[in-house]
Amino acid sequence: MLPINLSGKVALVSGVGDNISFAWYIGKTLQAAGATVVLACHPRVMGIVEGVLTRDVDRESRLLPDGSEFKPAKLFPCDASYDTMADVPDEIRTNRRYAQFPEYSIQGTVDAVAKEFGGIDILIHSIAFSSEIKKSLIETSRKAYHEAMGISAYSLVSMVRAAAPHMANRPGGASVVGLTYVAGERVVPHYGGGMGTCKAALQMDAKQLSWFVGDKNVRVNLISAGPYASRAARAINPDFDKLITHAAEHSPLRRPIEPEEVANAALYLCSPFASAVTGQILYVDCGYNIMGT
Repeated sequence: MLPINLSGKVALVSGVGDNISFAWYIGKTLQAAGATVVLACHPRVMGIVEGVLTRDVDRESRLLPDGSEFKPAKLFPCDASYDTMADVPDEIRTNRRYAQFPEYSIQGTVDAVAKEFGGIDILIHSIAFSSEIKKSLIETSRKAYHEAMGISAYSLVSMVRAAAPHMANRPGGASVVGLTYVAGERVVPHYGGGMGTCKAALQMDAKQLSWFVGDKNVRVNLISAGPYASRAARAINPDFDKLITHAAEHSPLRRPIEPEEVANAALYLCSPFASAVTGQILYVDCGYNIMGT
């Protein structure tokens, strides 16, 4: 047996907003493998995440395979819209949901995690947003398009730039894993607000980043997950279950994906078993991406 043991590794997982997201399952799986998990959550959802980590009603969602509970070492507020606090406009700084936090930029969050935990071995990027997600691409405004691109794609560049000095030449190497979707390569009409283009940019950025940090023994890969009924997905389309059913019926495995399968793929990419894997897109979609219809 060759177990994956991430003891002594520090994992920064961004994008957790509830207890059914891919980021949540990835965080749980990394902790189950022994990693110290730190969460970076949007300031507006910090209270929600703190609740699911403590409420009795959510206890089952926190359980790990050995019966223990998911307990991140710390939660940090982080808004992927801002590289540094100097970029934050006054109307955001003074907003009641932000004012309680002195720091929530990408650079500040990454530096704070590295300082407190002695570096970063794993960085999970699970961030995507478009204010016009329900609009088709042709209806999407320039402002919303640029906003979506900055948050959903450029934030990976910003995070890797900030984290690279703290991930450089860690024992066994370091790993960055992001989440993408087949809409970055094929037309998915309902995936609006410019998000398909954002995923395409994310995929190319990940490949380029793998070169720019490869000399530091940092690997960069993406997981392209099949359709999954997260809260964000249901916000895109109330009939999202139909897309899941369609994908299941037309996938070689004839079934939908489970979030644990995405988490297990992330675990592999963060493990020594993937030590020579970088710049890749790993499809976890029951084979749906290979089909012509």
